[in-house]
Amino acid sequence: MDKNRFAKTGAVAFGLISLVAMQGLARAQSAPAATAQTPRAASPGDQPNGDALPPDYFAGLNYTDEQRAEIDKIHQETESHKAVVSKAQTLTADQKDAMLLGYTRIEYGRIFNVLSPEQQKQVRKKINARRAADQAAQKNQPPRNQN
Repeated sequence: MDKNRFAKTGAVAFGLISLVAMQGLARAQSAPAATAQTPRAASPGDQPNGDALPPDYFAGLNYTDEQRAEIDKIHQETESHKAVVSKAQTLTADQKDAMLLGYTRIEYGRIFNVLSPEQQKQVRKKINARRAADQAAQKNQPPRNQN
């Protein structure tokens, strides 16, 4: 019982920290990005700079029935939290976006913990491949003019 309460408290704290961090990041960026990406849920792996969210790294994994049940439970809990945030009248659009992003990251972190060690290795491999591709693409981009 105490572990569940601690996990819920930690999830809320993480969401609030994400909210504050995202607000600071939004204020720090003066120029809009060249292309807008639709947000996708992040994986629990280390994100180098918290920029655009990666694609679904969990696609193609074969889950056991127990894993499927646990993942469905996690998804339902996350969706209920997101619904509350979406309906909140006291939050700005940026705050809502940050909270929703935070809940998505928490969800994917929890799903990652449900995976077997072999499945976690597969996900980490996809993460590393994406990072290598992002770094290669970043090297090929011309530097932005900063005024």
